[in-house]
Amino acid sequence: MDLELKGKRAVITGGSVGIGFAVANALAAEGVDIVIVARDRPRVESQAAAIARAHGVRALGISADVSRKEEIDAAVARLSAAFDGVDILINNAGTGTSETIMDAPDEKWNHFWDLHVMAAVRLSRAVVPLMRKRGGGVILNTASICAKQPLGYEPIYNTTKAALVMFSKCLSNELIPENIRVNAVNPGLILTQDWKKTAAVLTQGTGTTVDQYLDKIAKDNAPIGRFATPEELAHFYVFLCSPRSSYCVGSSYYVDGGWLKTME
Repeated sequence: MDLELKGKRAVITGGSVGIGFAVANALAAEGVDIVIVARDRPRVESQAAAIARAHGVRALGISADVSRKEEIDAAVARLSAAFDGVDILINNAGTGTSETIMDAPDEKWNHFWDLHVMAAVRLSRAVVPLMRKRGGGVILNTASICAKQPLGYEPIYNTTKAALVMFSKCLSNELIPENIRVNAVNPGLILTQDWKKTAAVLTQGTGTTVDQYLDKIAKDNAPIGRFATPEELAHFYVFLCSPRSSYCVGSSYYVDGGWLKTME
């Protein structure tokens, strides 16, 4: 199927590893020029170069901490100098947390609010004018199944991802008259390095291997009985970025192997 994406331009935050890098590669395979944004300068630049070599597209790596407004402003300035318009924005930067509500200080709440919510607000405000130059566009916000079905050990993550879903809905209503479609994606168990690192910590000295721990997590929670790869999830992002999903507006899509326990 021709997804009609060749020649489009996409910006992906958290784009040098995991879900973001998989989405960047999947879009580049469709002929999309790519800008990936991440904190680690050597890695983001080398990953952008790898995408360009693999797919024959333009690819730019920009180092920025999107939890900081001034770094977003600098990143958008570089983006605007390189591309006179943008078609796709994927607000993907983020990470899990671990705390209790009673013990977590304000500083931790504020950091993850800036990372998971305000980064999407600020980048959307900055990139939408570049979408208008192209006659419209697509914004996808990476939320989480935890926005609906919270995990007990990460209340800040649960809360900020729920806020990101509501932001997506509000922004979709505001921008659809300008032919800019906004949706949220709520992944479930996606096998990223974060999961592997967490598993390594939790299994240290227990006699349980990382693979055994992750296999049990999957079988205990997802009816499909396994984690998804970032590449599996990326295929869904590519569809939502394409004109083939032209009637998908203001929704939250669960890609979770059946993990959600309620009707949505």
